[in-house]
Amino acid sequence: MRVIAGTAGGRRLKEPQGESIRPTSDMVKEAVFNIIQFDIEGRKVLDLFAGTGQMGVEALSRGAGSVAFVDRDLTSVRLIRQNLKLCGFEEGASVYARDALTYLKRCEPFDIILMDPPYKSELAAAAVARIIEFDKLNVNGIIICETRADMRSPEAALPYVLQKEYRYGQVKIARYERRET
Repeated sequence: MRVIAGTAGGRRLKEPQGESIRPTSDMVKEAVFNIIQFDIEGRKVLDLFAGTGQMGVEALSRGAGSVAFVDRDLTSVRLIRQNLKLCGFEEGASVYARDALTYLKRCEPFDIILMDPPYKSELAAAAVARIIEFDKLNVNGIIICETRADMRSPEAALPYVLQKEYRYGQVKIARYERRET
């Protein structure tokens, strides 16, 4: 697991031990950042269900203004902090040891939300619904939601729209946007 591009490009990140955390593969991570490559610079990003924090670290490496990392697992929170320190990104980051759905009730809106919830859960649909319910995406903002390829993408409601789905082997990436009302 490594940072692909930007100021920390090529840096190896600390990886989880065991099976409790499933990091996004480098191939899928690279595809995600190709999808949003022109939308990152200076943006406020949320790495929801952050795991190792690699998606948010990649965003910081590519010029994101700030990243909030949210994961309820304390092992994940430690990994995120270690990876931020390893890359020198502590200043642009906030790490929250919280339940993702609870966090979405009170947080400020973001420009980009990256989410990779546990595959064997209904958390993708619940998180997208919560983002829409509490309007947690700025106008023209983007949600990137990673799920298993055989899962149905979570429903969107205006002003949120499911713009496009991408498949990479057993993984599906859904890109949502928040339009002006």
